[in-house]
Order: sequence, then C-alpha cells, then structure tokens
Amino acid sequence: MSLIKSISGIRGTIGGKTSDNLTPVDIVAFASAYGSWLKDNVKNGSNKVVVGRDARLSGEMVSNLVMQTLVALGFKVVNIGLATTPTTEIAVTEEQADGGVIITASHNPKQWNALKLLNNKGEFLNAKEGNDVLERAAKSEFLYSEIDSIGSIEINNTYNNKHIDKVLALPLVDVEAIKRANFSVAIDCVNSVGGLILPDLLNKLGVKNILQLNCEATGKFAHTPEPIPENLIETSAAVKQNNIDVCFVVDPDVDRLAIINEDGTMFGEEYTLVSIADYVLQHTPGNTVSNLSSTRALSDVTKKYGKEYNAAAVGEVNVVTKMKETNAVIGGEGNGGVIYPEIHYGRDALVGIALFLSLLAKSGKKCSELRKTYPDYTISKNKIQLTPDTNVDAILTRITDLYKNEKINTIDGVKIDFAEGWVHLRKSNTEPIIRIYAESSSLEAANKLAEQIKNNIQR
Repeated sequence: MSLIKSISGIRGTIGGKTSDNLTPVDIVAFASAYGSWLKDNVKNGSNKVVVGRDARLSGEMVSNLVMQTLVALGFKVVNIGLATTPTTEIAVTEEQADGGVIITASHNPKQWNALKLLNNKGEFLNAKEGNDVLERAAKSEFLYSEIDSIGSIEINNTYNNKHIDKVLALPLVDVEAIKRANFSVAIDCVNSVGGLILPDLLNKLGVKNILQLNCEATGKFAHTPEPIPENLIETSAAVKQNNIDVCFVVDPDVDRLAIINEDGTMFGEEYTLVSIADYVLQHTPGNTVSNLSSTRALSDVTKKYGKEYNAAAVGEVNVVTKMKETNAVIGGEGNGGVIYPEIHYGRDALVGIALFLSLLAKSGKKCSELRKTYPDYTISKNKIQLTPDTNVDAILTRITDLYKNEKINTIDGVKIDFAEGWVHLRKSNTEPIIRIYAESSSLEAANKLAEQIKNNIQR
C-alpha cells in the first residue's frame, strides 16, 4: 500500500488499485472532500481556490483532476500552474481565496505525488480541520453543483514575479550589499519549479555569476530529490570545480533549502535556519521556534540575544502555531525550512536565499568560515523495529519515568534534554517503529545517546 492519508493531505504513488495508490478515483474523492469542507467552513468567502503544482511528471494529470473536481463543486479555480509551495501560499492570500491546493510530493521520488491543503490564510490545515476532510473523504457523500452553478478556471502566471517582489521588499534583504559582494552562486533545482523562479530571484538580487544545475523544469529529477549530502555528491563537486562562493539546493517544491560551502562541504540543513535566525535576530531581536527534532544550536543563538526559544511538535502547522503563540520573529524546521512571518507563515527557500546572501555579504566571510561561527552539533537518526502488537505508548511512558530527573518534553513523543545533548523518540503513524533522533557534540556522542535509549527500550 502506497497511499498515505494525513491531516496535511494525501500522498501516494501513481497507478495501481484505488485506495492502495494515488489513482484518479482517490484524487477526485479527496478533492471533493476538501471542496465540501471549504463550502461548509469558509463563510462569506470569495468562492475561489488557488491550485499550483511542482514539475513532477504526473503533475498535469493530477492538477487537471483536482481543478475540474473543484469546478464541479462550483468554485472559481485560480490556476497558477508550475509554482513553488510558498508561491502558492502567497497566492491564496493575494487572491483572497477560500483555500489552496499544492500538488507536490515534496522530496519524494518521481513516482509519488500528493495534494497538500491550505486554508484561507495560505497555511496548512490544523489537525481538527485535516481530520474533518479525511472523514468526509471516507464517507464519500458529496453534493456537486448543478449546471448553472458550476465553476470556472482562470489561468494566472503572475505569481512568480509577485513572490520575488515581496522577497525583495523585505527590509533585511540588502540588495546593494549582495551586489557589492559580487558572489558566484550555484543553484541546484532538481529539474523542478525552482528552476523557473530562482534564476530570476538571483538576477534581481544583483547576482551576475550564476551556475544553473538541473534547472530545466522537466520533472525528470537529476538525482534523488531530497537535498541531503548523499544525494548532492555531483553538485558539491561542481561547486569546487567552478570556484563558486555558495550553492543553494532546493527540493521539488522549494520549501526546503540546503547550502553548500565554497569548498564543496555541506553547510548543513540544520544550520540553514540557525544562520538566518542569527541574521534576523541581529536586527530584530525576538523569540524563535523550531520542532523538537531540530538542532539545539537555534536555542543557543537565540539565548545569545537574550530572547526565548520554544520547541513545537514536528510538522509545519505545529511550528506555525507555536510561532504565533510566542510572537516569534523567525522559525522553521531543521530540514532547511525557514519560516519568516514578515512575508508569510510558511517554509520559503526564496526568503532563505535572500536573507542568507545578505548575511554572507555583510559578514565578509567565506561560507565555510561563517558556518564555523555557530555551535557545532551532530544529529544521529535511528529507529527501532517493534512487533505490531507492541504497546508503543507504554514504552514511551516507561522511558519518561526512567529519565524523570532530566528535562522532559512530551508534546510529541518524548524528548529528553541532557547536559551533553538530547534524544527525541516518536512513534511512527504508519509502521511499528520508534524513531530515535539524538544530538550531541559529535556523531559518536550522538550515537552513544541513541544506543543508550535503544537499550532501555529493548530491556
């Protein structure tokens, strides 16, 4: 079974049997559920829904099914075509739409696609809202519009430029400093929509020397699309060979940002948010938020400015909720997701690139030198297999009791903060495993913490 339904949407592999894979029947049912939810929950709305998609091969097919289903429900669909996730989020608020659908499977391989659902603020649905959509899809009881009330589709190709203009208008984006630095910048857009927008962004930021890698939006991913070190070996080599000052790598929908140093080493996805938060806090001191599985370095940097760091449960919607609760000026996730409320509450690689280049230009340092100015931690990612009848909740409760004298957070599994690092345990929603993330000053030390917890669980 390769169909996964969650509060944030539905994703699966293309083809196969209905209810097992992402088939046309499943796409129409889920789009119908979402549309009916909008009808019942957005009062006095515009009756508009924005639809955008990444460049993956199934995107046009899935997009057409979604849009025509919404038309059948009576909506005016604003089709922004090939667009990043943050561009689609911005388009929802600009259009004063009732919601939006992003057709992307993010960092998953080419056989996957997904429908990600937005509210009228251009933000992901919360747990209650998402569960309501799932329940409607399961019941499959929909009321479609009669002939005089069916909707329509409007094509709008202006939102890439509008998104770039909003980024350039941010007070902390220093175009003149970036121009003076005369950077040579590489971008790897994994043959998706980043290739349609990032070159224009860099040009307008004053970058003249741009090395474009995998920037044709064909959907034929040049490498495994998740922007992690093992997938970026060739990209790193190109950085060294071409005397590049900094390289930006994005996933297919451009909400995650990885950075490669001038010497071909990785800046570290965890440190994308850390470095940008450092720059933001230098100029606008305030609180920060990341999820429980993100590096402690953000907390360290925040405390340097005398402000408060807070952790949220894993998931963008949870981070955004915590940011609003704590009036955070910057937040995000350790996978390279930067959320800057000054522009919108969503992970946005364009914002990350513009702020990072401003920081790099003003620092006068090489990219690798800048990285060395931050606390150095390493995260070890592990899992432990369980039998299907194992009571995972009981195990997590026992672990909590075992380490009750340490700092414990139980908003999402169990996170134990030790003096020398932390361990975060979460149960999988789809398989009988416990995910164990550990962080410390070295990989060896992080692995040691993880092994300690694994031994506790096995006992």
